[in-house]
Amino acid sequence: MTHGLRLMVFDMAGTTVEDGGQVGVAFGAALAECGIALTDEQLANVRGASKREAIADLVARHAGPAWHGRADDVYASFVRHLEHEFAAGVKPLPGAEAAFAYLRGRGIKIALTTGFDRDIAGLLLDALHWKTRADAWFCGDDVPRGRPAPYLIFRAMEATGVDSVHAVGTLGDTVLDLQAGYNAGVRLNIGTLSGAHGRDKMQREPHAHLIASVAELPRLLDAL
Repeated sequence: MTHGLRLMVFDMAGTTVEDGGQVGVAFGAALAECGIALTDEQLANVRGASKREAIADLVARHAGPAWHGRADDVYASFVRHLEHEFAAGVKPLPGAEAAFAYLRGRGIKIALTTGFDRDIAGLLLDALHWKTRADAWFCGDDVPRGRPAPYLIFRAMEATGVDSVHAVGTLGDTVLDLQAGYNAGVRLNIGTLSGAHGRDKMQREPHAHLIASVAELPRLLDAL
């Protein structure tokens, strides 16, 4: 097995799934309904986080009195907008499925994680036909706290029977992904530049490697 790895934990949108901006559009539209307007930078800062947690925080801090205590309504609106966006189609990032096949061929387990709740993630995985490609998948509502907490990674380890963080690698496109990998203490905490955050942000976070996209993962592991 490559460098003692037994499990590779992937983020979804922006890491293995093409990010067509659907999440940002849906997030912004839902928040606009309660009078919250976010800049592109503010939207980027919640990428990789639990969307339910992020909405609850933003509503509590920025919404008018009429919306206090109604974060669940805003989240429901986000889900409706996102379903509409996903209906136009979603695609894997080039090289994602080849990377999965590479890992499979070496006996390395595959887990998918996301800040989406399970209902949204299920729609996305069904559209991609990926539920059988992964050994496990975990979502924002499966854990007590989303990234940068390490719990999504730990749940993936539990589900795949991997006991040691030294046998785990992670790949994600946001600073929260890298922070979660660091907080979990994984063997290989890898960032990809294919999604939400560019090199300037990613290189400031703890990481083992930065790659252009998931397509480079097999070559990186071979080089190591």
